[in-house]
Amino acid sequence: MPNAVITGTGFYVPEKVVTNEALKEYYDTSHEWIVERSGIEQRYFASLGVGPSDLALPASQAALNEAGISAQDLDLIIFATLSPECWFPGSGCFLHRLLGLDTTPALDIRMQCSGFIYGLSIAEQYIKTGKYKHILVVGAEVQSTSIDFSNEGRTVGVLFGDGAGAVVVSASEENRGIRSTHLHTQGEHIEKLWVPEPSSRKSPKVSPDLKGLYPIMNGREVFKHAVQRMKEGILEAMQAEGWSPEEVNLFITHQANLRISMAVAEWLEQPIDRFYNNIQRYGNTTAASIPICLAEAWRTEKIKKGDKIILAAFGSGFTWASAALIW
Repeated sequence: MPNAVITGTGFYVPEKVVTNEALKEYYDTSHEWIVERSGIEQRYFASLGVGPSDLALPASQAALNEAGISAQDLDLIIFATLSPECWFPGSGCFLHRLLGLDTTPALDIRMQCSGFIYGLSIAEQYIKTGKYKHILVVGAEVQSTSIDFSNEGRTVGVLFGDGAGAVVVSASEENRGIRSTHLHTQGEHIEKLWVPEPSSRKSPKVSPDLKGLYPIMNGREVFKHAVQRMKEGILEAMQAEGWSPEEVNLFITHQANLRISMAVAEWLEQPIDRFYNNIQRYGNTTAASIPICLAEAWRTEKIKKGDKIILAAFGSGFTWASAALIW
């Protein structure tokens, strides 16, 4: 049975930098208030008319180049996003067209902040069963067009940014790659973090005031559950491989809030520098955050061949997921 190895990484963010100071134009806030509560110092916003597939294209091309293959060599695209171009079809179809592909299958998944690891798990199974040899797994978001820029939306609006990350997962005989993935959902908490519209339960699908199009979050509850489930996910992945925290070379958690990463690091009794964090520069890019971290960490030599890596994410649904990799 072949191993599922990440052979290429890539990421892309739009050019427009939005600092905390810039958000004072919309919100009663300050740089200090945002940093204290989230760790975020800036984020990137896409230009109007740009969709997640447009951001995914350069990220995917970088991953393909690093893997040494062309788009035509791909057997499958898995596209994770909560901010698709349209109600249907999926963003994977848009990326498919941008890559100039013929009939390669494209699969969209909507697992929000956990989406990339869910995508990795799907790719792992297709590779290990021998069904496919090369799979592109993408996380890409344009969330800036879904933010409530009235002061009512301040708590959520300061958190999110736009960006894309991608990896190529390939079949390999090398003794490394994705060792295990672990997926969970707890639907009883749906309303604690969601965007309720557009909704097929309504006609028309959106309310006249459009407020249902904006994220709604119970921040206290989300933070509490995120810390607990990240802990559980990391422990589950380590136990599956028989790894101790000290054996793991790098922990990469979904970049939702720097305080979450700090709380998990403290629980593991590990220094925070063993956790890769870039939320300060990008904000919460949802499904894109972990692949952006992977690409950056590889390019800055925070990851080296043979390293043991744990990925963990938590998000709306509630969903959470973890993975153990040998790079």
